[in-house]
Amino acid sequence: MTPEQRSNLARRNRRTVLAAFTGVAGMVGVSFAAVPLYDLFCRVTGFNGTPMIGGGAAPGAGEQVLTIRFNANTQPNLPWRFQPATPSMRLLVGEEGVAFYNATSTGDRPSTGISTYNVTPEVVGKYFHKTACFCFEEQTLQPGQHVDMPLAFWVDPAISQDPNTRDIRTITVSYTFFRSLADAERAGALASAGTHVGRRPAATP
Repeated sequence: MTPEQRSNLARRNRRTVLAAFTGVAGMVGVSFAAVPLYDLFCRVTGFNGTPMIGGGAAPGAGEQVLTIRFNANTQPNLPWRFQPATPSMRLLVGEEGVAFYNATSTGDRPSTGISTYNVTPEVVGKYFHKTACFCFEEQTLQPGQHVDMPLAFWVDPAISQDPNTRDIRTITVSYTFFRSLADAERAGALASAGTHVGRRPAATP
């Protein structure tokens, strides 16, 4: 084999190795990105009942009236009593609603929980906008401590124009408290949960 042939062979081998490495790196990147990309897709489209995020202020009351039901669940090994302050409320589309959940520690030592949320029916996800909530924030309660946690939201009036949602009159908002996000993931609760929009900033004087 001539020196020129050996040089050409070496170049082809380097290209083959580089292509194989790029392919492996790409597959690894896609596997790590799959969950965040799915989460982003759900938040943007409202797919799988994920409430829309970052929709801005409520546009103002429309004509259709909805009943908003509030549901609460707690992981069995979290020593909390967690429940909505009010089981339901009636709200006009486009009007901002404010509701409260409350939690009380029933344990004998400090305990920490973190919540996920979702709405049903799933098709209303893209019309349900949260403007402030307590989900995805760790809450640590002392023994016997009681806390009230606010939720602010509005429903897009476009819900009454969509053939898939215009006959819906009841929306259920569900929160579940887990000991950790790892527990929530193992329970399958993260697949349809939107990201946290944060607490409302305190008004400045």
